[in-house]
Amino acid sequence: MIHSKVNNKVFFDDIDWDFTGSKSEAIHSLHPYPAKFISDIPRTLINILPIPNNTIILDPFCGSGVTLIEAQKAGIESLGVDLNPIACLLSRVKTQPLSNDFLEIAEKIFETCNSDTEKVCVPNIPNLDHWFKKDIQIGLTILLKHINFLPEGSVSDALKFCVSSIIVKVSNQDSDTRYAAVDNNWNKLDVFNLFYQVAQKLQKVKQSYSSTDSFVLNKNSLLLKESDLPQKIGLVITSPPYPNAYEYWLYHKYRMWWLGYDPINVKEQEIGARAHYFKKNYQTEFDFIDQMDCLFNFLCTGCADDAYICFVIGRSKIHGRIIENENIIAEIGKKKGLKHIITIERTIKSSRKSFNLSHARIKEEFIVILQK
Repeated sequence: MIHSKVNNKVFFDDIDWDFTGSKSEAIHSLHPYPAKFISDIPRTLINILPIPNNTIILDPFCGSGVTLIEAQKAGIESLGVDLNPIACLLSRVKTQPLSNDFLEIAEKIFETCNSDTEKVCVPNIPNLDHWFKKDIQIGLTILLKHINFLPEGSVSDALKFCVSSIIVKVSNQDSDTRYAAVDNNWNKLDVFNLFYQVAQKLQKVKQSYSSTDSFVLNKNSLLLKESDLPQKIGLVITSPPYPNAYEYWLYHKYRMWWLGYDPINVKEQEIGARAHYFKKNYQTEFDFIDQMDCLFNFLCTGCADDAYICFVIGRSKIHGRIIENENIIAEIGKKKGLKHIITIERTIKSSRKSFNLSHARIKEEFIVILQK
């Protein structure tokens, strides 16, 4: 690490922050996730920013676990926090060691499901018949019935990861980023086959990943306490939900329902969810400022001296007004006594989509680097 150059703007300018030609790693391609980090961002920040001894890397909006994986590669303990239980499931499975008998268990479930002729009770999920054919409903119910027989733990998580990855694929939904109903040709046997295919891929990919400690906490990040930390924070790398931009609860709501979680509870607490900005007494950027102010109060007490705090964030469009979220983050940090090192602008690939890009202005994003 070139620590002496960290505070030199020229050093940051020497890096291609667009990371042209960057490709998603295999482990992050196993399960769809909207607007996820490209690995190059946390990897580069970890490589160029000095991290105090005996500290952890924190991502308080860990999403699909990209920062946590890069921390593991660097051999640094990490903590990921997310309100969304699907995000936490993905992050746990990606960062936990995979049991030696995982694939054997997955194969047994696959075979058992194929021979299961018992009548099942499909769960009561809103609008289910519109989005899932009867045969698909039965297939998913059978599959989850056998997985839920297992005790909770890493094997159960990994199997649910595999189910979650195929739920939208076997539905009538056009794609992971488009809520339009289409006719598909899947049947319940395809459900079992696709599940087992993902299990095989997961087994293969996980063989090459580190087991450095990484903890995942399913919690509203605005409610974090110092007691949630295994030790002081040495580096924060995160991307908070933008106001009125991506809707993670919506993207994953049928995954949550099928796996027994409550997407409506997630929606109510989710920062940035579009629903908050289109109700009668709608939220504004000032609500976002209050939310980030609350988070920074925690970060300022939880971070070690000299720790870096890095936010990756885009701009928002709220009722026709462009909100410069990068300036909001920088100003809150400075008011808390943090040093603003630099704000870096980077271009986002047009292939990164969400349900409501017409309501957003996310063509570029910014990396705001602060230091305690």
